[in-house]
Amino acid sequence: MSDRQPLEGVKVLDLSRVYAGPGGSMILADLGADVIRIEAPNGTDSMRDWVPFIGGESTYYFTANRNKKSVELDLKNQKGKDIFLKLVQEADIVLENFKTGTLKKLGLNLQQLKKVKKDIILCSVTGYGQTGPYKGEPGFDPVMQAIGGLMDVTGLPEGDATRVGLPLVDIMTSQYVTIAILAALRQRDQTGKEQSIDLSLFEVQLSALANVASSYLNAGTVSTRVGNDHSYIVPYQVFKCSDRPLMVCCGNDKLFANFCVVLDREEWIGDERFKTNQARVTNREVLTNRIADMMITKTADEWFTQLSQVGVPAGPVNNIEQVFQHPQVEAREVVEEVSHVKLGHIKLVKSPLKNSTLNVKTKAGPPVLGQHTEELLHALGYQKLEIDQLRKEGVIGSLAERKM
Repeated sequence: MSDRQPLEGVKVLDLSRVYAGPGGSMILADLGADVIRIEAPNGTDSMRDWVPFIGGESTYYFTANRNKKSVELDLKNQKGKDIFLKLVQEADIVLENFKTGTLKKLGLNLQQLKKVKKDIILCSVTGYGQTGPYKGEPGFDPVMQAIGGLMDVTGLPEGDATRVGLPLVDIMTSQYVTIAILAALRQRDQTGKEQSIDLSLFEVQLSALANVASSYLNAGTVSTRVGNDHSYIVPYQVFKCSDRPLMVCCGNDKLFANFCVVLDREEWIGDERFKTNQARVTNREVLTNRIADMMITKTADEWFTQLSQVGVPAGPVNNIEQVFQHPQVEAREVVEEVSHVKLGHIKLVKSPLKNSTLNVKTKAGPPVLGQHTEELLHALGYQKLEIDQLRKEGVIGSLAERKM
């Protein structure tokens, strides 16, 4: 494996906050990009304020900010803006997730950025995009889950619409941020021109509706909540075992046949009510009730062992503690300990990218607010007295507030 990383030499100025933007720039940083977080003095990223804390630092913030530098800079101050534009001269990408129109008010929209870096890539992440009647509305993950239909298809049939237990829309958007920026870098290399990316949480959520969207658009079917079942595949759900629940997924007729063998119910394989997936969907209640009566007789691990032997996908419903005690976590070295300037060391989940020749690594833990301000100002040619004056004027943050 080469020591050189794929995105070495690429510089990203990250103005984004919370997860959708920072999660995307973290993937770029994992691949070797030099990512500089631009944060307002005293902090504007809500994630720095979200519990739980260790040593005064938010563990939530850790999740999207490894391998980055942090600079405190007031972009509403002309001196702060001047410093930012000097950084833009050396940058490849500016990433932001302000409300639509904010960059223009700051005098930092694409037209302004092009004046100092003609081939700059601007990636803008907003709730609803740069156009349309909702373009000025703020966008947060739970709102997108609600307005984008995800909540309505999540939860028990007899229960209320339910939010997914993670900021799933933000997480998906962060991955689209990475994809869009990599494509824009390729396009810029081919054309030599600036690139502008308009990415919205709303559209990411709609794209994630996948089969639910296709069923409605093409067949007029409005999907409803089915709990842990699947609307169009049976059996594809959670069954209670003697100790804890087990998810079983028979995604085709062959897998169902193998499942029947494990259950010692080979007669179901040729039963017209259960022979095909379409028939099983029609006779869902009869079939799943019979399966449930059998699954409760053994432990989840006993069923898993038997199902694994015949290739039927299955897995117990683990809590978070059980997840990180799973033998596969240790075998794949999923958790890593990384350095932190204030806390010494913290634990993070590694990047899932694994490739025999792709060098993906964690070089540094998440930065504390403003950790690299002086370092980068010195690199731009600022002297100590100038930096002290910038601090007095509030253009950059104070050392006392940094608490390193």
